[in-house]
Amino acid sequence: MAVLTGVVGLGLGIAGILAFRFSERSRDAADLHSEDDLPEGIAEVLAVLPSAAIVIDAGDDVVKASPAAYTFGLVRGHSLASPEMLRVVGRVRARGLIEEIDLEQTRENSDSVLRYLHARVAPLGTSFVLVLCDDQTESKRVDAVRRDFVANVSHELKTPIGAMALLAEAVTDFADDPAAVERFGGRMQRESKRLTQLVQEIIDLSRVQDHAAPATTDKISVAEVVDDAADRARTGAEGKNIHIEVSPPSDLLIEGNYELLVNAVRNLIDNAVNYSPEGTRVGVGVDLVDERIEIAVTDQGIGMTAQDTERVFERFYRVDPARSRITGGTGLGLSIVKHIVATHGGEVRVWSRLNKGSTFTIVLPLAGTAADAAATDSAPAGVLIEHSADSTGVPSAGEDRTASADDDGNGAASAEDVGHGTAASDADDSADDNGKPAGDNGDGGATADPSKDLTEESEQRKLTT
Repeated sequence: MAVLTGVVGLGLGIAGILAFRFSERSRDAADLHSEDDLPEGIAEVLAVLPSAAIVIDAGDDVVKASPAAYTFGLVRGHSLASPEMLRVVGRVRARGLIEEIDLEQTRENSDSVLRYLHARVAPLGTSFVLVLCDDQTESKRVDAVRRDFVANVSHELKTPIGAMALLAEAVTDFADDPAAVERFGGRMQRESKRLTQLVQEIIDLSRVQDHAAPATTDKISVAEVVDDAADRARTGAEGKNIHIEVSPPSDLLIEGNYELLVNAVRNLIDNAVNYSPEGTRVGVGVDLVDERIEIAVTDQGIGMTAQDTERVFERFYRVDPARSRITGGTGLGLSIVKHIVATHGGEVRVWSRLNKGSTFTIVLPLAGTAADAAATDSAPAGVLIEHSADSTGVPSAGEDRTASADDDGNGAASAEDVGHGTAASDADDSADDNGKPAGDNGDGGATADPSKDLTEESEQRKLTT
């Protein structure tokens, strides 16, 4: 009896396997037959279309689908994955009219949108429906950035233009008062300069924000770039009695566009000057780390919170809007720096502590050195101005943060705890017995030999972030 039961069970198992294989072969044959029934040339056309393409038969089964359709998650097995898309297919089949649909694919267990898709659904012959789907995610992002940019530009332009209109009325009303005309005329000049600067920076940003490589490049001396940028920024610094200390190497070379790189470094120096109190110092130094050149600009200014460091490279973002109105800042300078550096294959980092100061660091690939010196032997230890730190020379955990400019075009920056090599002793801690900052010659000027101080205090003062 047991033997008979076993034989019957074995027979049923074999029958089940044969039935399954027959079913699969029938399904494959049906699919092949359905594809053969497609209008002539359709398969060839679908193969070259840039859009994700899906052909559905009268039974709502997928007859043919391009690889992109599977990548987008539109097809699972022989069926459409989206119930919404399936309903549109049914309407198109019933009405014979073309329909369009926008789909938002969200991440699992999240409401955040993973992908925006736009689909056109059309009848194909008498038995099929064709779905063509395009990924609109990047287009949506660009549109959002453009709308935000236009809104910000409109607001920024409105302020100086409105001020100039009011000042012009005031000048007209007080035409018989020379003192009033002079006062209002001076304010009109300041607003005019602010407007000119804003327009120029918008033009500069539009030229570099696509991250395309500069049209003309040369091997450029880092020392020349840094010295030129510092010279251009000194007029503004002298107005606040801020001393700019520069200590670049003499032989490091970078590949790039000279004017763009000078503009980037100058923007960092101008930013340091604008956000520093009178009588302080701004340091510019260069280091070579792992075949990458680091140009660091350090100030003793107001510093930033961790939240500010995450957004500081966004267009029109200002840490202190009131100070920007006084200094004439547009909120575009650091965004321009980020994009210029990105076009040269580099990145920008920032270290900051509130009410202590900041260090912005441009990191660029090394292009070479002068023939008479080795790069690894000639790069000086680091930068000038000091910030507070613990005895190890590293910022205290949880207090100091660095951020790197993000290259995806949205201007955001990511913050992370510093765990390597930024910051040194506080300027107050480095004062000598007479109360003067270390390296000060007594009148606020630079030390006579900055490189000597750098060598002696390199373990504590390296600010290359």
